Amino acid sequence: MTPFSGFLPGKQPTFAVYAQFVTDLLPQIDDLIELKVTIYAMWAIQQREGTYRYLLRRDFTASAELLAGIGGETGLDHGLAQACVRGSLLSVEVELGESNERLYFINTQMGRNGYEQVRLGLWQPGSERLPVEILPERPNIYRLYEDHFGSLTPMIADMLKDAEKEFPLSWIVEAMRIAVAKNALNWRFVQAVLDRWQREGKGNAVAQRPDERDGKRYITGEYADFIEW
Repeated sequence: MTPFSGFLPGKQPTFAVYAQFVTDLLPQIDDLIELKVTIYAMWAIQQREGTYRYLLRRDFTASAELLAGIGGETGLDHGLAQACVRGSLLSVEVELGESNERLYFINTQMGRNGYEQVRLGLWQPGSERLPVEILPERPNIYRLYEDHFGSLTPMIADMLKDAEKEFPLSWIVEAMRIAVAKNALNWRFVQAVLDRWQREGKGNAVAQRPDERDGKRYITGEYADFIEW
């Protein structure tokens, strides 16, 4: 063991560590390599700029000192895998041309937001240093869908993006609210309302839902064929 000679005198660079890391996470980590990789990630992520900050594998391999202390790249892969299983790091893979790139986020609120944006495909190719440019956080309609309709799958996210290109945002929000009020929690209903407004002009023509009969819910009228219960 090489003795540590102590921190240098004078003002030295520092980085922030969440108190919850010490109180909640640190007591759980029983793997030294995982611990080293996690602390390094917390330091390295703070060297980044921008709203959504992430690390690449090469950000870890660039540190010869880190690799020497964890058994090389084999140890790095072990530490990253353990941190992701524990949940201190979030990992998602993106396809860039003919190659894939894995991104690592710290499991903070902003890290979770960035991870979710990438997972849903809301990113575009960036620079060589940061190959993925994460688009701004999902606008209101995505949150409305998650809050009232269900899980936001990549397929649904694509439908919402297509709707944003075709219809005013205020129309989409209002059509979703009508669907919620009618308990017609189905994107096809929302799409039918938007299509009708586009064809006939936006007015008061919305699907009417009669009272429940025999325990069955249904919608009659022009939108009936679009509804699946």
